[in-house]
Formats: sequence, C-alpha cells, structure tokens
Amino acid sequence: MTMKKRLISMTLAGVMCAGMLAGCGDSSSDNSSAASGSGSTGSSGDAYKVCVIVKLTDGHFNKVIAGAEAYAEEHDNVTVDIQSPTSATAYDEQNNMIETTLGSPTYDAVVIAPQQSAAAATKVASTDKVIVALDTDFDSDKKSTFVGTGNFDAAKAGGTAAAEAAKEAGIEHPTAVILTGVQGDETHDTRLEGYTEGIEEAGGEVVEVQYCDALADKAANAMEAIIQKYPDGIDIILNTCDDMAVAAVKVIQDSGSEIYANSIVCGFDGNQAAIELIEEGKLAMDVAQLGYDMGYKAVEAAVNVLEGNEVDTFIDSGSQVVSSENIDDYIDDMKDKGLWEE
Repeated sequence: MTMKKRLISMTLAGVMCAGMLAGCGDSSSDNSSAASGSGSTGSSGDAYKVCVIVKLTDGHFNKVIAGAEAYAEEHDNVTVDIQSPTSATAYDEQNNMIETTLGSPTYDAVVIAPQQSAAAATKVASTDKVIVALDTDFDSDKKSTFVGTGNFDAAKAGGTAAAEAAKEAGIEHPTAVILTGVQGDETHDTRLEGYTEGIEEAGGEVVEVQYCDALADKAANAMEAIIQKYPDGIDIILNTCDDMAVAAVKVIQDSGSEIYANSIVCGFDGNQAAIELIEEGKLAMDVAQLGYDMGYKAVEAAVNVLEGNEVDTFIDSGSQVVSSENIDDYIDDMKDKGLWEE
C-alpha cells in the first residue's frame, strides 16, 4: 500500500501546497469505519482529489488531519491535500487558500474548517465543486454537509459535569468563568452557549466571559486578571479550547493561590497536553472532540457526494467528557490510532 504524505501550507497568504500522492482502499465506507480507522479495499474506478483546509495545525487539527489521511490511505482512488494557515487568526491567508483552491481544476471537492464562517460562505458562493464544512459550520447552499462536534451538547455536558463536581465538593451554588475564542467564531460561541446552559441548569452561575481568541497568552493574561478581580476564588474555569485550559492551569500554579488551586478547570479538545494534566491531577476534566473521526468522516462525506450518494446535512463526529474516571480508555484509544506521543 502506497502511503500518502500530507502537504501543509504554512507560507504567506496566497501560497498553496499542491503535492498529490496515491493511497489505497475502498470508495465506499459507512461512518463506523471512522472509529476504527479501517475499511475494505477496492475502488469505484473514479479518482477523486480532495483538498482539506484546516484552521491551523494544533493538537486537535493534527488528529483531524490524521483521520483525513487515513481515509485516503484506505481508498486507492482518493488523494487528500492538507492546507493550513500559520495561525488561528490568519484570516487573509486562509481566505486566499480557499479562493485559490476553488479556482483550481486540480480538486473535485474542498473540505473547509473556516476561521470566518461568513467569509467562507462568500468564497464558495459561485463554485461548482463539492463543499464540506469541517469543525466550524457556515451557511451556504453550496455546502453538502457539516461534519463536526455537536458543540452545544458537548460543552453542555462539560458544564454539567463541572457543576456536579463542584457540588460534590460541597459548593451549593458554584460560580464559573468562561475563557473562549474569537467573538463571532461559530464554534466557540456555540461552546460558550453550551457551557452556560450546563452550568445554569445545574444550579451554578457564569459570572464572567473572557474572549481570548483561543490563544494561550491571552488566556494567561485573562486568568491573571480573574485571580486579581475575584480574590475569594472562582469555583469553575471553563475553556473552549485546550490551549487556553493549559495556560489557565499554569497561571493558577504560578500564582501559588491555595484558593484557585481548588478551582475545577475544564478544557475542550482532548489534546495530549490537556489529558496529561488530568493524569497529573492539575486539570479536572476535558471535553474531548473525536478529531480523527471528524477528519475521516469529512473526506468520506465528500467522496460520497462525488459518487452521487446522499449525505446528512450534519454528521456528528462525537465527543466525550474525559476525567480521572475514564482517562485510561481514552489514552488507549489514542495510542491505537497512533495519536499519542510517548
């Protein structure tokens, strides 16, 4: 089986990777194959080239990329090209990637994880290529489906779990602060809403929201300000991505605050750095996206549409709340997929 290597564009705006290599496998696969990363071999006879444009390359999107590549490796008629801007806020860079890719005759389908949903919708408005939204949704009649985490339900589960943990610790009406991403980013806004509902339905209260652009340094600054503003402590610190959660934990440790050392910190992504903090007892829990399945199912959906098959308008790639109770099973699954670095 010929292995396919991803090409990641990390250059200035408008520059694209275009290398294409061949893989092997079957052209039709049900969604259950994503969870195991395996599929039958074979081909429909038509060759498809799919471009996957992610938001950035981080712990979450590395899993997405691995899943997308796994689908291509299992299907000898599918080639996947991965492209990534240099940061989560490199808007012009990603918009240029989308525009250039849509204008290229190389690709049959484009899978897009947009940094700006409205911009992505505008870019695809006149295309005749198959379009799949990945990770973050956008409104467009050109889009065949959205493949991603059910962010509201996933975050609500995390908020509920955090509030219940606080109550088990004897806190009747827990307070919460949420550190979130770029204001207007549909993914982070939806997670914010889910966290809020989970906390409030469990009898807690969100006392403050800090927009940190999903960046660790901004989250660190926000956490420092929170410690100063609320000297009596905040019971729960919810984060809409793991980079911010890891930063919040570090600030709490560096502060030496015994009060904040008892705060229940929850991340969102399921990245290794955050999961290791759960092992160490420094992070209480993490809402883990199943990024590998997300990438696999997104390419699978694009190929299904290219072959004339109907797909659901939303394909939920799944999530789970990881804590000390189930961390071993989660790590074993990551190891099985080759996504855990020893």
